Amino acid sequence: MNILFIHQNFPGQFKHLAPALAAQGHRVVALTCRFKERKQWRGVDILPYPLQKRFQTSEHPWLIDFETKIIRAEACYRAALQVKEAGFTPDIIVSHPGWGESLYLPRVWPNARVGIFCELYYDTTDQTNYFDPEFQDPVTTDAMCRLDMKNLSTKLHFEFAKAGITPTQFQFQTFPKQFQDRISVIHDGIDTNDVRPDPDVVFRVPDGPTLTRQNEVITFINRNFEPMRGYHIFMRALPELLRARPNAHVLMVGGDSVSYSKAPDGGKSWKQMFIDEVRAQISDNDWARVHFLGRVDYPVFKKFLQVSTVHVYLTYPFVLSWSLLEAMSAECAIIGSDTSPVRELIRNDEIGILVDFFAKDQLVQDISALLDDSDKRAVLGRAARQHIVENYDLQTKCLPQQLDWVHSL
Repeated sequence: MNILFIHQNFPGQFKHLAPALAAQGHRVVALTCRFKERKQWRGVDILPYPLQKRFQTSEHPWLIDFETKIIRAEACYRAALQVKEAGFTPDIIVSHPGWGESLYLPRVWPNARVGIFCELYYDTTDQTNYFDPEFQDPVTTDAMCRLDMKNLSTKLHFEFAKAGITPTQFQFQTFPKQFQDRISVIHDGIDTNDVRPDPDVVFRVPDGPTLTRQNEVITFINRNFEPMRGYHIFMRALPELLRARPNAHVLMVGGDSVSYSKAPDGGKSWKQMFIDEVRAQISDNDWARVHFLGRVDYPVFKKFLQVSTVHVYLTYPFVLSWSLLEAMSAECAIIGSDTSPVRELIRNDEIGILVDFFAKDQLVQDISALLDDSDKRAVLGRAARQHIVENYDLQTKCLPQQLDWVHSL
C-alpha cells in the first residue's frame, strides 16, 4: 500500500508505527512542517512543506484558533497537490488532526481511507476546565463557546475519517458518543526491553554528585515545568520534604517554556516563579540537593528513571504522559496524583501510591513513608513494570494492534 502520514511534528505519536509499516514493505510518506529539507528516516520519505506567514485577519477572538488551523490546512493541501502531481496516491492517510492540517486532503485524494489520532476532545462540561482554581478561570459560557471552536476541526475530520485511534480510556471518554464507535483504544507503546531497571546504574549530575541505587533519589519530570503537571504542588512540598529527608537528592527534568498551561504573567517562567516562591524556606545546604537537569537526551532520561528511589507524577485530568509509563517500565516506585488518567494505570497501594493532587503535606508524608520502606518500593516497582509489560509493551501488544488498526482501514 501507499500510506501517507500527516503530523506537524512528525513522527510524534507515529514514531513506531510509520517505520514498522515501511518495514512491512509499504511505501510510507510523511508530510510535515517540522523540517525544511526532504529526508529519509527509517524507510519513511519525509516531505516538508512551508507555512505561509500571514497577518491575523480574524477580528473575533473565538475564530483565531480555527483560523490558524485553516492556514495549516491550506498549506498542507497545496503540498498534497504537488505530491499528487509527482505521482504519489495514498491508499491510506493517517493524520493527527489537532492542527487542522488534513482537513482538505479528501479533496486531493477522495478515495484514500483516513484514520485519525484522537488525542483529546475538549470537554465543555466537566471539572477539567476548572480543576485548579488557582490558575484556571471559572467556567463561563464564553469559555465553553471557545472550546466548541477548538473542537470544530476534530468534528470536521470525523465527517470523512473511517477510524480513530487513541492511547487511553481517559482520552477515549472525552470524545462524544457519536464518534466513539469509530475509535480504538491502543496505546503508543513502551519499549520495555529498552526501558528497564538497572541495579548498577550510575547517574552523574552535571556539576554535582554521582548517584547510584544506594542513594536516596526523588525524581520528578515535566516536559515543561508548569501547573498542568503539578509542578507548583511539588515545589511547595519541597521545603518540608528536604527537611524531612536530609540525605535525599531531588532530580527534576523539564524545560522552562509551556506545553499545556498558559504562560504566567510578569515575564517569568513557571519554573522560576515557584523557585522564587519557595527558595527562602530552604537552606542553602538543602537547596544544593535539588538538581534541575533541564531537558535531557533519552539515554540520560532512562538513567534518571533507573536511579530513582521514589518517582512523583502529578497531573490535572488531562492526557497522560509517556513518562509515567516509562517510569513504571523502569520499575520505579511511583506516587501519583489521584486523578482519572493516573487511576487508569495505577491501582492504589498495588501498583503505586495515589495522593490528592493538591495535598502537598500528604505528598511529603507519602514520599517519606515510601523512602523508609524498601520492601514496599520493591513490591510496587515490580507490579508497575509487570503491568506495563503485560498491557503496554510496544513489540508484543501495542505495535501489533496499531498495525492491525491500519490494515483494518
